[in-house]
Amino acid sequence: MSDQSQEGTLWTPPPGSWASSAANRRSMRGNRSRDTSPERALRSLLHASGLRYRVAAKPLPGMRRTADLVFRPAKVAVFVDGCFWHGCPDHFVPPKTNPDYWREKIGGNIRRDRETDAKLTAEGWLVLRFWEHEGAADCAKQVSDAVRGRRSGKRAQ
Repeated sequence: MSDQSQEGTLWTPPPGSWASSAANRRSMRGNRSRDTSPERALRSLLHASGLRYRVAAKPLPGMRRTADLVFRPAKVAVFVDGCFWHGCPDHFVPPKTNPDYWREKIGGNIRRDRETDAKLTAEGWLVLRFWEHEGAADCAKQVSDAVRGRRSGKRAQ
């Protein structure tokens, strides 16, 4: 895809944009923050197993962060992390364009994830994090076991 507009002039990024090309900008703007395929697959399995949950909800009042799935009575928060955005040790490949920006951006996401985990754990929540590449069935089993265990009073950590 070319970086030229229909008039044939070179594409210029909007002020403040970090996109290296028009194609990259379109691609990055198309990334979903919720309702991704891995999240939908996990939700479908959990719903079919009889579990009910909140989607893209804040586990704690006043918390600025949302979990992908929240089981309030059991105090279980589930996150399905994208390999790129959360720095998967197996699949993350740092972009060659603007590496300093991306190193800071992804590093900040990872720090925020750990801070979120610590806050929720301190409030008695069980935090379950999965990578987008993990099998939905395995993740659903872990979530189901955790939620049902905490509901029955076992509080498995």
